Amino acid sequence: MKLIEMERSKLIRNLQTYLEENLPRHLDLLQQMVSINSFTSNPIGVNALGKFTADTFSKLGFEADFVQAADFIYGQHLILTRPGRPVNGHGSPKIGLISHLDTVYPEAEEQDNDFHWRVSGKRIYGPGVYDIKGGTVMIYMILAALQAEAPAFFDSVTWVVLLNAAEEALVPDFGRLVLERLGDDTLASLVFEGGELEHVQPDECRLVVARKGMGRYHIRVEGKAAHAGTSHDHGANAIMQMADVIRQISDLTDYEQNLTINVGTIAGGTVINRVPHQASASLEMRAYSPAVFAATSQKITAFNTFSSVHSANGGYPCRVHVEVLDEWGPWALNGKSEALLGIWREAGQELGIRIEPQERGGLSDGNWTWHMIPTIDGLGPDGGNAHCSEKSDDGSKDQEYIVPESYVPKALLNILSIMDLAEQS
Repeated sequence: MKLIEMERSKLIRNLQTYLEENLPRHLDLLQQMVSINSFTSNPIGVNALGKFTADTFSKLGFEADFVQAADFIYGQHLILTRPGRPVNGHGSPKIGLISHLDTVYPEAEEQDNDFHWRVSGKRIYGPGVYDIKGGTVMIYMILAALQAEAPAFFDSVTWVVLLNAAEEALVPDFGRLVLERLGDDTLASLVFEGGELEHVQPDECRLVVARKGMGRYHIRVEGKAAHAGTSHDHGANAIMQMADVIRQISDLTDYEQNLTINVGTIAGGTVINRVPHQASASLEMRAYSPAVFAATSQKITAFNTFSSVHSANGGYPCRVHVEVLDEWGPWALNGKSEALLGIWREAGQELGIRIEPQERGGLSDGNWTWHMIPTIDGLGPDGGNAHCSEKSDDGSKDQEYIVPESYVPKALLNILSIMDLAEQS
């Protein structure tokens, strides 16, 4: 065996030993994070978790920078930086590691559903344990292990850990902040959302190389009110007009193109004996393909000024108004993400883990970075039931969880891949 192979084999053993011996300590760290309610609209809790996270990473030499989210109702984004030392006169490679501070659970919901840190069999349950506090701890494990077992490499890299204060609200200012702090010379944007277990084989790991984009739209219909008994024919029913519009828009869903439309809320009218003069609805559209996304957005907005319902006496047409609330483009399949997947695949072969690509319907902070920086996602611990707080005796409902046994092999996979990435650069 070549000397370099012997050294790598020894490094792998040392890293695995370190990760196994320190897993209880790192799970305790996760439990402390989970105990802090950091619901997106609870900026006090989000900031408390940010401070705890900054204090934790300071032990590894990271300096913290807190940046208030653009909307004051949210907390502070957290940027943790540890500059690398130049090697042989060359600048240090830069790697971004991304997580977020917020969860989707209000404190009252956690209390109502008795949702807290709970160890049951091979699972650990708790708010944010999978999405995404478990991923933050994965980042810490990786960096701590490198500092302990490969200190020269650890010191040679500029590490930037970026934590979004309001990822669940998809705030665009964090995306701008990430690109500003990382720059296009960054080797990779590594996103630590959890790995999915559903339909995954024991020796398999799926990493995210693409995600759907999402558009959100608000539709408002202006009709004409009338007495429902004495002058029904004078009224232009806004609800009937809305029904026609949302039916046509919903019919744009095309599963073969991975295109979905979801009408999420609808409201209209005031009382039952009045022809309704107003109605409104909110909906979302998601697609993987940028071309499909753009074309569908145009079809939705084309309903602006549309009218198909009139008063029976012909005196008044309903009027449709379509507003684009926001649009987040797809993270499309691309060569840079595929190249990162190849690096993780090679490390996986070395460890006996089969790496497969995955496209996910939900968005992540990877949607902000993929077009500028090579990006891969799903690097956190394995688990499931993201955004779920309920449980039932019959098992039909279960809470968010992680599988702690996934930490060591996934951390080792990530470490070797990151070292290979830096070496290849």
